[in-house]
Amino acid sequence: MKYVSFTDEPIVTPDEFFMNEALKEARKALSEDEVPIGAVIVSGGRIIGRGYNLTEKLNDVTAHAEMQAFTAAANFLGGKYLKDCTLYVTVEPCVMCAGASYWTQISRIVYGAHDLKLGFKRINQRITHPKTEVIGGIKENECATLIKDFFLSKRNKT
Repeated sequence: MKYVSFTDEPIVTPDEFFMNEALKEARKALSEDEVPIGAVIVSGGRIIGRGYNLTEKLNDVTAHAEMQAFTAAANFLGGKYLKDCTLYVTVEPCVMCAGASYWTQISRIVYGAHDLKLGFKRINQRITHPKTEVIGGIKENECATLIKDFFLSKRNKT
């Protein structure tokens, strides 16, 4: 599919547009000195859930961006299943978040940066729901730079 622009604005795909929204959430986490991962959940072309890492603030190892977004979207819909929804997250989900996505029955997971150490694909590629489509590498450089710079700054402080 070819996109035509009638303005000076750069052309972005829907996946890039919503990944930009997830990046906004990641920057919120960064501003609170949390690991900068952000997520949004989209249904019918609109954002129905947002989240960013709150593990430090809430003192809760399960307070990942995806988990926050799942809860927000489920509350918006009034039910726990997220069929016909897409999760956009700046970094490949961990096993916990991928497992939670299984129970939501989310239709798509779109992530930015690959996580070669803690990402679910390294441990178990089939942990998501069988009908869930998984796409990685959307705005990968921007997502990866955000998280790499965060950890580099942490190492340089010690």
